[in-house]
Amino acid sequence: MRTPYVPHLFGEDAQTKLRERHGWVSAGVATSIAWPWEDVWVEYDGHGYLLRGVVPGDEHRSWPCINTLAYQGQIDEVMARLYHFTSMLGFFMRGFVDVTGYVSGGHPMLYSDGNTRTTILLGRGQHFCCNHMPVIDDDGIRMALAFLREGRRLEHVYAPYSFLSYFKVLESQLPTAKDRVDWIRRNLDLVTDERAVGRIQALRGQGLDVADHLWKSGRCAVAHASVGREIVDPDLPADRRRIAEDLDVVAALADRYIRVDGGVPNEMDLYGTRDRTAPWHALMKPEALNTLKAGGEIQNAEDLGPLARATISVRLWPAPPAKQFAAMALHPVASSNGAVDFVAVTARGSVGLAFRLDVAQGHVHTNLDRSGMADEARITAEDVEDFTRYFHSVLANRIVELEIQGTEPVDCDVVIPVNIMPRSPEEAVAEALEQFNASARQPLP
Repeated sequence: MRTPYVPHLFGEDAQTKLRERHGWVSAGVATSIAWPWEDVWVEYDGHGYLLRGVVPGDEHRSWPCINTLAYQGQIDEVMARLYHFTSMLGFFMRGFVDVTGYVSGGHPMLYSDGNTRTTILLGRGQHFCCNHMPVIDDDGIRMALAFLREGRRLEHVYAPYSFLSYFKVLESQLPTAKDRVDWIRRNLDLVTDERAVGRIQALRGQGLDVADHLWKSGRCAVAHASVGREIVDPDLPADRRRIAEDLDVVAALADRYIRVDGGVPNEMDLYGTRDRTAPWHALMKPEALNTLKAGGEIQNAEDLGPLARATISVRLWPAPPAKQFAAMALHPVASSNGAVDFVAVTARGSVGLAFRLDVAQGHVHTNLDRSGMADEARITAEDVEDFTRYFHSVLANRIVELEIQGTEPVDCDVVIPVNIMPRSPEEAVAEALEQFNASARQPLP
């Protein structure tokens, strides 16, 4: 499963993509995920998608919409990849995104067909992130994701049809009815969704074989309306309640199939399993990499290989790096327990930013305690501004990205401050500059 870096552009940077060429599809979407307030351009699997921000109270920006490039005569192909993109985006962010309608033309539009909706907004700021969203190469899993997308949206429309769509996730992957029922039986005790677990226990309390019940009284009863067979009667409240209650179980099973059997992680799965250090493995000597993975230490920095002499860029995602942070010298300083501590130093040697590359655990950490500026005689207002913004932004949960040319950016773990009240980074910068300028005006003793 590929989970590559997904570039994001916000605001005016995103808007510039709209002016690069003619030929667009503009699609309205219904969604349950937190939608951005500001326009976001993301590049996923070789194609760009502009998620148009929703602004409460603005009649022109009050619905979610996606723009993507389209070539004349290829609208069906464009829509197929847009449907897949929305399937993956919704699944990855643990909800759904579904196209409700679209138009095509030379220019991108803010489009809605009256059926678009969103439940949650992220608010102002550049918070939306779907980085490392999986790329699906298997056509069967792609289809399963499409049925899951359909099921999640239909939960808000009509529960029986939602049930059927969730069951199609299994039907699209398992060849026979027996295979599907057997798979359900094996996985019922592995479901963790609280509502699904409660419903499974309730059905077992009634003496029912849950897998058989979901097949006969769920899937078959919804799909068929034959005389003499069990069906879901839209006019019977008891039938509607039964399907609505069973829906939690089949939804959890469909989600489990994609995540476990299909091997497709959502954002929380990926957060717990992705090796953040992987982009730099190729820059280390194989012996050093194996030593660190085993929890050992590197005695000599040169044993690391090209990583020991690298130039890196340090930025507060998604903003570009400060000018002097765009090309910093990397200096390994210590190693222990499968990790390497290093300091990135500016060209003038006036600012050092410390990090810990934990290869054994697959994480990269900022180290504010060992970061800082040189003595007062060597620092400038630029140093004070850049370091103060970096320091307080890290405390305010900004993502720090490190990039060595030719490799994918590496993101550091977010700092969770304890027993402190983080300050506004820009307020801290203004105060630090005021103090620096005041000290610069003081006469020498």
